[in-house]
Order: sequence, then C-alpha cells, then structure tokens
Amino acid sequence: MGTAKIVSARSVMLAAGGTGGHLFPALALAQELGRRAIGVDLVTDQRGDRYGTDFPARAVYRVPSATLTGRSLLGAARTGSLLLRGVAAAFRLLGEVRPGAVVGFGGYPAFPPLVAARLRGIPTAVHEQNAVLGRANRMLAARVDAIATSFEPTKHLEGPARSRARLTGNPVRDLVIDWSARAYQAPSGDGPFSLLVFGGSQGARFFSDTLPPALALLPDALRGSLFVVQQCREEDLARVEAAYQEAGVRAHLATFFANLPEEMAKAHLVIGRAGASTVAELTVMGRPAILVPLPQAIDDDQLNNATRLAELGAAWCIEQKELTPERLASAISRLLAAPDMLAQAAAAAKRQGRPDAVVRLADLVEELIGSGQKSA
Repeated sequence: MGTAKIVSARSVMLAAGGTGGHLFPALALAQELGRRAIGVDLVTDQRGDRYGTDFPARAVYRVPSATLTGRSLLGAARTGSLLLRGVAAAFRLLGEVRPGAVVGFGGYPAFPPLVAARLRGIPTAVHEQNAVLGRANRMLAARVDAIATSFEPTKHLEGPARSRARLTGNPVRDLVIDWSARAYQAPSGDGPFSLLVFGGSQGARFFSDTLPPALALLPDALRGSLFVVQQCREEDLARVEAAYQEAGVRAHLATFFANLPEEMAKAHLVIGRAGASTVAELTVMGRPAILVPLPQAIDDDQLNNATRLAELGAAWCIEQKELTPERLASAISRLLAAPDMLAQAAAAAKRQGRPDAVVRLADLVEELIGSGQKSA
C-alpha cells in the first residue's frame, strides 16, 4: 500500500469498496488504463482489497466510510459522521494527488472521494454494474459528470441524470477475456457433465446445504456422469465431500478458486448467485447458468440481474425461497437431457456479453481527463 503522493494530470483515482462486485470492474479498468499509460491510484475503505487481486495501482489510499443501514437515528448519525470525515480526508488527498478524474464503482465507500472531487472541481463519473442503480450511485447521480451503465435500461436512472448516462457494460478482468476465447461445448452422452457451483460466503453455505441432497435424487446414471466443482465454506468442506461420496458424485471442493474463469470456461452449467461481476463474466464467456439471487440484496439488484438474463433466454432464475432440492434436481435432470437447450442458453448469454466494456469505459475516462485539462 503506497503512501507517497504522486501527481499527474494523466492519472485517475478509482474509488471502490472492499467487495468483489466493485473491485473487479475497477481492477479491469486499471489494467486497461495502464495499457494506455494513464496512472491509476485506488482509494478504498478500511476493508481494502480482501480478494487478493494485487490491484494494479501506483498507490492505494484509505478514507473513512460507512454504509447506511437500518432506520436508527443514532446509526444514521454515526454513518453521516463517518462519511463527513471521509469527505474531509478525501478532499485533502485529492489536493495532494490531483488526478485528472475520479471514477467511483458504487457503494458508500465511493461517496467521500466523489463528493470531494466535486468540491475540488475534478471531473467525475460513477459506474453502475447492476440492472438497478444502487443507492449510493442514486445519491451521486446528480453530482457527477457521467454515469456509465451495464444494462439498458437501468432501473432508477431517471430525470436529468439520463442525459449523462452511457452504456459501457461491466468490465471483466483480463483473465476472463482470455478464457472467453474457448467456445462452449454442449455435453455429449458419452462424456462427463461439468457442473460449477459458487456464490460467495452466503451462497456457498446455501449451495452446500442444497446441492448434495438435490444431486442425490438424480438417477444413478446421471449422478455417475457428473463432475462437480464447488465453492464451500471451510467448515462445510468435510460434510459436503462426505455427502457427495455417499451419493456417488465426483467432486472437487475448495474455499476459493483462483482460476475461476478457467473453471467457468470448462463448465457445461453454472449454478451461482446473480451478482454483477458473475453476470458480466457469464455473458462474456457465454455460459448457461441457473441463477439464485441473494435474497437479502439491497434493491433486489441480483433479482433484477437474473430476471433480465432469464428473459433473454440466457439463464434460468430461481429464487432461493423456491429452490428445494427436489426442484433443483428436476431442473438439473431436465438440462442434462437437453444439451441443445444448454447450447441455446450459452449462445444467448454470449450475445449479451460486452467484452469491449473496459475499452468503452476507458474511453469515457479519457474524455473526462480531457475535459478537466481544458477547463484547468
């Protein structure tokens, strides 16, 4: 983590909180800006980079932030106080670093740097990864110069802010682009059926509880054809492994897959949550999926993402409250017997992919830098 202040008009400050959905597109943009010889700094919250991305920034700074949750007046006061402290800290930081533009990736950790940039007269943009404009981005929409979107239309993007919106798509990491060159191969009757299951900590627990009993309900021949790659929480690994062994299902389990894009490329079917990064990677790679939106997601952003793909024939959306082992077994059995249906969904997903999203977003950033230099 750097602390030296590096000043350059051909530089950008990226503001992204410590969640994968915000960090991964920011990382993809940083990689593309690096190819364009534009310096990148990252400002984040106290969680920092929890995903081990080795973020390609000249320096990483932290400013105080907080997420507005609940309806407690005391909690709101504490959140407001932290955000104000964050704005003050970001204002000082931007005065020292003086980037050509500041780009936020949603979430309240992006709020202080973008407000401070507005006060400093630095060009700003926010990027929305989901099909619904998040709460922090809604608060910032009237205060930024540009709004980059990933879906058309984007729910809650209304009024004058729509005139500043540009559809870029959601950037994915270079590794995803590399593996997207591998064309989807529908399963054949004489080969294994590769099933990839992942979904973050909460998704991992739910899928650990649901997948083994669901697969145990399949006929012997179908179970014998499966090869499951599944993310599990550490405390669930032993019981899930034992359940699959008892059911006669071959499986590779791990708490984290550093090579997830490779596993996705090899999968015949993916089962996972419907976070923005997951949806972006599935569509760029063109892989069919059963999506189970996180039920506690704010603004139902995951449900909106999954519903949009399902409407386009690129995925199957099943809400968690409706996903019993019996229903999941029925869905998997039906798809195992219909390789053409899987291939059609893969092709529909691929049509929605935007592998050039990072290029579009980087072009927008360069425009912002140029506008700031002209007005300086």
